[in-house]
Amino acid sequence: MEENGELNETNYEDQPIEEGSVTDDSQDALTKVTGMYKDWFLDYASYVILERAVPAIEDGFKPVQRRILHSLKELDDGRYNKVANVVGHTMQYHPHGDASIADAMVQIGQKDLLIDTQGNWGNILTGDRAAASRYIEARLSKFALEVVFSPKITEWQLSYDGRKKEPVNLPVKFPLLLAQGAEGIAVGLSTKVLPHNFKELIDASIKHLKGQRFKLFPDFPTAGIIDVSNYNDGMRGGKIRVRAKISQKDKNTLVISEIPFGTNTSSLIDSILKANDKGKIKIKKIEDNTAAEVEILVHLPGGISPDKTIDALYAFTSCESSISPLSCIIEDNKPLFIGVSEMLRQSTDLTVDLLKAELKIQLSELEEQWHFASLERIFIENRIYRDIEEEETWEGVISAIDKGLKPHTKHLKRAVTEEDIVRLTEIRIKRISKFDIDKAQQHLDSLEQKIAEVKDHLEHLIEFAIDYFKNLKTKYGKGRERKSEIRIFDDIEATKVVIRNTKLYVNREEGFVGTSLRRDEYVTDCSDIDDIIVFTKDGKAMVTKVDAKTFVGKNIIHVAVFKKKDKRTTYNMIYKDGRGGATYIKRFNITSVTRDRLYDFTAGKPNSLVYYFSANPNGEAEVVTINLRQVGSIKKLKWDIDFADVLIKGRASKGNIVTKYSVKRIELKEKGVSTLKPRKIWFDDVVRRLNVDGRGELLGEFRGDDLLLVVDQKGVAKTIIPTMTSRFDDNMIVLEKWNPKKPLSAIYWEGSKERFYVKRFLIEQGNREDLFISEHPKSYLELVSTDWRPVVELEYPKPRGKEAKPNLTIDIEDFIAIKGIKALGNQLTSEKVKNINILDPLPYEEPEVQEANEIEVVDEEDVSIETTKAPKGKAGKADDPANDEEGQITLF
Repeated sequence: MEENGELNETNYEDQPIEEGSVTDDSQDALTKVTGMYKDWFLDYASYVILERAVPAIEDGFKPVQRRILHSLKELDDGRYNKVANVVGHTMQYHPHGDASIADAMVQIGQKDLLIDTQGNWGNILTGDRAAASRYIEARLSKFALEVVFSPKITEWQLSYDGRKKEPVNLPVKFPLLLAQGAEGIAVGLSTKVLPHNFKELIDASIKHLKGQRFKLFPDFPTAGIIDVSNYNDGMRGGKIRVRAKISQKDKNTLVISEIPFGTNTSSLIDSILKANDKGKIKIKKIEDNTAAEVEILVHLPGGISPDKTIDALYAFTSCESSISPLSCIIEDNKPLFIGVSEMLRQSTDLTVDLLKAELKIQLSELEEQWHFASLERIFIENRIYRDIEEEETWEGVISAIDKGLKPHTKHLKRAVTEEDIVRLTEIRIKRISKFDIDKAQQHLDSLEQKIAEVKDHLEHLIEFAIDYFKNLKTKYGKGRERKSEIRIFDDIEATKVVIRNTKLYVNREEGFVGTSLRRDEYVTDCSDIDDIIVFTKDGKAMVTKVDAKTFVGKNIIHVAVFKKKDKRTTYNMIYKDGRGGATYIKRFNITSVTRDRLYDFTAGKPNSLVYYFSANPNGEAEVVTINLRQVGSIKKLKWDIDFADVLIKGRASKGNIVTKYSVKRIELKEKGVSTLKPRKIWFDDVVRRLNVDGRGELLGEFRGDDLLLVVDQKGVAKTIIPTMTSRFDDNMIVLEKWNPKKPLSAIYWEGSKERFYVKRFLIEQGNREDLFISEHPKSYLELVSTDWRPVVELEYPKPRGKEAKPNLTIDIEDFIAIKGIKALGNQLTSEKVKNINILDPLPYEEPEVQEANEIEVVDEEDVSIETTKAPKGKAGKADDPANDEEGQITLF
């Protein structure tokens, strides 16, 4: 082994030493495991992939599932079997423990497709486990018996111990893998095929057979709302977002009625409680009333917004989750990654092949029946059985019958064999004596009709397959409608919906901000995921994360929670440009910054100083008074500046010069109003949210105090502040900008009087909710209109044997005056009404509203200098206001 004192560099990987081999010199046994590791690991990985974790494309089953179904078929007698018995029977085929078989069987049973269950099989909604296998029973469903089994076309193999035969693959004539879904973790790969809707799979199979395009999206047994925009056909890289269905029961109660796939009510409630403990959301208590259907009541404390809480539940709890599909299947004993569309195509094509094989076997059996029925008729009708009376040997009997048949067998479809003749000799004399020629002919005609029908199916195989799928949908599709609602989700910004669970404090002089400085000045409530923006006296600012204590810089002049991409918050600032420098005025927005980076909002000279600063959430522009020091021959020491005359520019802009002289102080003279354009707001019906991005229907231009009018089908009218986090139920029928002077017209059925009533009213107060129909349980809203002068048409039913009364047109403005919102209204009619139709309103000219002066925000950083009053001198130069007798201010 050693040569010249050094180890010999023999490559043992190229020359593996077998177990038990011994070196000549040391006689020590060296077993090289490299080769064995490679072989054994590959064998193990292949076994787990092929025999445990990944389903086959042919039938959609993993081996354990296939063996369970085969065992159920062997035990099937129409009655229920104890699951423990089925598990024991399956162990003849499956070389693993009973626990894994029982768990796999429970999973199949919970999918409610192949197994008809009895007893406590657990609950996928609550996460409760099934009872022990000795207490629950199962049998094959009618669907499984029709779709999964066909012994005549099944390929068989020996079981693991060679004692039994089991199917290689079951002849499943349905895209079962996509209907049930599959999930498994193997060695080096995994699979996650999501379940799809039963009816949609059948429709997609039919479309494929017709050569049409189709799309498949998951459908989960737990229902919920899903966003499939990034499904990617179920392949790697795709993602599905799943949300619970949450609605508002009343102003202090939310109801969760559907949960995301992959969760249960217990885990969902735990996640909500954890979020509450961390201060992300604020709830009072939770009630779980789930039984056959999910019902989780989330009670909110007073003053907490239900809309905001719903968004927070999606942002911080398991009420929203992401699922990443990974479609991997076994084909030809190899793992293959394909999309769900290709899976359905292959499954449908395989179904066609299986139907063809079954038809061919059926045709062969029918032709065989026809052949023997024809022989039997010839044998009895021509009394060939008498020819064997003289024969003494078996060969003579066979020969005599063969000779007697020959004159009559020309119409047969195949030659007569010895086996056919032997079957003829086995006919009983009782059958011969009762033989009816007419019935025999009817039987032959029936067989010929069936043969022709089967041949027609084979010639029109695709049409036959389409009819097969349609038949499955008719027989088994009832109650299998889509459960998961498909929507496009809006993105929820966590910082906008998180509960402000802590308080922010500031030590202005020392330059510290944080949540632990309770002895210092209180600033605002905030959350632990917020960013805050801090301005200091030297004109510098920083955005940093909320923390217990953070040093930003001494002499803090402004602290607030920072809103990213906020184009409406406008900062007004007047500062001195360095020691002895001129004074400048500027207005700017801060939409995005790098966290913990110090920004300078002055011109950048040392010893710059901020004289005046204000942060305005809606672009307000105040009027300030400039006071100069008495130095030299300054003629004017005091004048006013209106920030509304200053354009909003980029944060790096130097600003416009105010004066070159020394400023004594700056005073606020008059608070300002917003100088921003009214904000256009749209409603996106797809996600049922407001937005400012131009998606959906334009609701109007909104100023700071404008409200939205919302009317729902229950007869409730409310006015709300238009926030991007507002949620709108499906029963909403009116959504528009609220005009306090514009009346609402409503026609409703008054339950106690059993008559239609009409009323006109104004929403008298903003930010409140009112029921404008009667509270009787049988009262309901028929229609509501926000037109100034609405017109309706009454359509009467046709009496028996008479002509219908002509339709009546009613001008509601003329019919009833404006009354209070709680007024009963006037009876519309005392007669029965078939329909109430709303017609085009009468013309009305709305009074013109004087628009305030508007200033648009300038986004460009390098905007050119503009002036509100053009100077007479050269561009970029003007006299200082201190030297101007009229006090004219020139802004650059």
